[in-house]
Order: sequence, then structure tokens, then C-alpha cells
Amino acid sequence: MIMIIVVFLLLFFFRVKNDMIDFQVNLEAGKRLRLAETPYRFEDGHYMFKYLPSSAFLYLPLSYLPLDLAKGIWYFFIIFCSLALIRLSFLLVPSTTEKSKWLMIIPPLILIKYFLREIDLGQINTLVTLILLIMVWYLDRQTNERSYKEDIYAGLLWGLAVALKPYALIFLPYFLLKGKWRTLLSGMCILSIATLIPSLYYGLKGNFIVLNEWISTLSQSTPTLLSTWDNISIIAFFNKWTGDPKLSLVLTVIFLSILAFLVLILMILGKRVEKAAILECSVLLILIPLASPLGWDYNLLMSILGIMVIVHYFLYYTKIWRIVLVCNFLIIFFSVYDIIGKDLYSTFMSLSLTTLNFLALIGYLAYLRFKKIC
Repeated sequence: MIMIIVVFLLLFFFRVKNDMIDFQVNLEAGKRLRLAETPYRFEDGHYMFKYLPSSAFLYLPLSYLPLDLAKGIWYFFIIFCSLALIRLSFLLVPSTTEKSKWLMIIPPLILIKYFLREIDLGQINTLVTLILLIMVWYLDRQTNERSYKEDIYAGLLWGLAVALKPYALIFLPYFLLKGKWRTLLSGMCILSIATLIPSLYYGLKGNFIVLNEWISTLSQSTPTLLSTWDNISIIAFFNKWTGDPKLSLVLTVIFLSILAFLVLILMILGKRVEKAAILECSVLLILIPLASPLGWDYNLLMSILGIMVIVHYFLYYTKIWRIVLVCNFLIIFFSVYDIIGKDLYSTFMSLSLTTLNFLALIGYLAYLRFKKIC
């Protein structure tokens, strides 16, 4: 344990401390909130704050600290969240047999580059994913006697996740179709409170002005980011392949509609499946970065639960599909700039092949439901 702590400390002081650029952007948003200044400024360019004003509250306490100390605290917080979500994913995997301890090693290893990138940038995806996994845990625990409280707790966590990153709104139609009205109501209450709470600094009128600035800056900056190499969203995929923004939008709407229909089928087939919510939510977690226009490759760490489910049921696939799956995992693991080189990595990302890697994983999860395995 001491050696592990020493390794993390060395990593921080000799590498991460000088980076964490996204953390600095979010920390600056916390400072601007404290000073009642807008966090949305076009002059910030690529490093513009892109989340709801409420998410800046997360960084408000850290904004009082020296930058290096704030970075150090956030760095170890990300590591804690990473370890916690790996452990929770392991516990959530539905199984009637004893789970192999390799589940705690293989899936995180497959996604290691995304976790490292998350740490290097100082992002909050591990925190948001952990919150959503706890939400899934409450959904999974529901019984007739306790569903009232479980629904509310799940909703509170969902609302908090949306307040931190709007990506979590992908669960809104899922809850509607499931008839989770208490979950929706409690979640919307938390989101409403989170939306209004910046009024403590901006005033009620000023808060609505800042919210309009968020919508304006986000809508104007998003189109310019659809062709960047690390954007692995479906709309970015079509944009890179066609070079036509209008055609890309049409193809994206069609493709997302197909995926939404697939999720609906999985939900219908899961009505009589025990712990059905785990597989369904794991699919939605993979879809978060794929469906969002600003889906960055490191957001794919959200697929940890889905990959654990797939690895756990690895032997349930036919031999040929096991071989394809292993190849897919190897591609995900080895598609790193320092391993395959600049030219090959540039080609790989410009073709947005990562998008196809994770769409394939949704197919593997769907297979488990179609075969009534999970």
C-alpha cells in the first residue's frame, strides 16, 4: 500500500501537476462564481467552461487554495473515485456464481488509457460515473417493500449527476418508459435546486442571464468541435466520414433512433429478467459519450460496468465472437499514441474507429439479453 501511494505521488509531482488543464478551467469557473462573474467567455476559446453554473460549486472550496494544493486534492479524489467505481461495477455485475477476481483487473486494464487521460486532464467523469453507478445500485436493490425509498434515492443521485454533467440526461427517457415517476420527480427537484442555487451569487435575474450565456456559448462552440480527433461521438463519426455537417446530422438522427429502438427492445425483453436494470443501464452508460455531440474518448471510462458484464459472461459467446471480442479489446487497449506512433494513431482517430469499438460492445451486451443470459 505504501509503495502504491509513493507511485501516485511521484506520478503527480513529475507529470500530472504540470497538466490538469481541464481542472484549471473548472477551478477558474469556481473562482468566477465566487466573484459573481460569468464563467462563460468566448475569449477562453477551446478552454471555455461548458457545464451548468451549478457544477462550478464543486470547485468553489478549492478556489480558495493555492493551485498546486487544489490540484493535489483533486488528483487523489479522482483516483479514489476511479477505484470506487471499479469496485462498485464488480459488485453490480449480475451473477449466480462466484465472480472471478480478474473482473477487477481485466476491464480496468482495457480502459486504462481513458482513466489515465482523465487523471491527466483533471476531469470529473469518474465522479459522475460513480454517482450514476450508485444510482444503478439503488435501482437494482428495489423490492416491493422498499421501492419507494430506492426510487427517490436513485432520482436524487440522477439529478446530482445531471447538475454536474448534462450527459446524464440520457436516463430521462429510460425512467419515463420504466414509469419511474418518483425517480423523475426527485431528480428534477434536485436539478431545479442546482439550477437556481447560483442565484446566491448572481441574483435570480443574473442567474437566468448566466444560464442563457451557457446555452449560447455551448451552441456556438459545439459545431467547431465535431471534427476534433478525440471526439468519438456518433455525430463526429459521420462528420469525419462525410465531411458534410447537414448529412451528418441526418445520419446521426437515424442512427440514434435505431439505437433508441434497440434499448427499448432490451427493456421489453428484460421485463422478466432479474436485475434487468444493470445491463440496460450499462448500455446507456456506453451511449453517453456516443450520443452526446461533445463525447470525448476519455468519457468512455463510463463503459466499465458494461465491459465487466461482457467479460464475466465471456464463455457464453460462441468461439468466433470471443475471438472478435478479444481483438476489439486489444484494439481499444493498444490504440495509444505512444504505442502505435503518430501517423497510425492520427489515422485511427480521424476515422473515429473508437466509436465502432464501443458500438460493438453494445452489440455484445444486447446478445446477452436476446439469449436471456442476463
